Amino acid sequence: MKIIVVGCGRMGTGLSLNLAKKGHHITVIDSNPEAFETLGVHFTGDKIAGNGFDREVLTEAKIDQVDAVVCCTKSDEANAVIARVARNVYHVPCVIARLYDPLKADIYQRLGIQTISTTSWGIEKAAEIITYNQFDSVFRIGNGDVDLLRIEVPSGLVGHTVDDVTALGEIQVVSISRANRTFIPTLGTILEEGDILYISTIASATKKLKSMLALA
Repeated sequence: MKIIVVGCGRMGTGLSLNLAKKGHHITVIDSNPEAFETLGVHFTGDKIAGNGFDREVLTEAKIDQVDAVVCCTKSDEANAVIARVARNVYHVPCVIARLYDPLKADIYQRLGIQTISTTSWGIEKAAEIITYNQFDSVFRIGNGDVDLLRIEVPSGLVGHTVDDVTALGEIQVVSISRANRTFIPTLGTILEEGDILYISTIASATKKLKSMLALA
């Protein structure tokens, strides 16, 4: 994947190194050229000195070709501007903004912008969001008889309930991540657009699950 990280502070550096180590092509943007020193001499990505919402800088970073943009400068306002430009002007598929003020998270979520915290958890969360696969195996239990899968709810199931993705003894939704919050659902919980489902399933029921999710 091609990813732009705006801001080379603690989080920007950690995320860039994390993703580069996984084989992704990273372009880091920061207004202070000296900030790039924290990436180390072995960083293989691109480094561009400049303002993250400057059109020429974004053009140089080839924003029209990237899969994701992460905005993690020290300013919530700057992160919001860059994220909205990436989302609305360049139509980048995955846009993430770091927020110091959690009260703004809901606003950004409604704009289609994922938000992360300022902690080391934020680095892992951002990496997870960017590299997310529609049908990921999160954890294999025992000898592989049971899998914990992470799946984005298909559009056809939006408005349905968890009961529609449940098969007694075979398939069970154990948690749902929605708008930066994860909770344990009931069978009557209604599925919403953008929900990430964590589903426990036995190996022999994988085909049935795919059919339920209209992924087959």
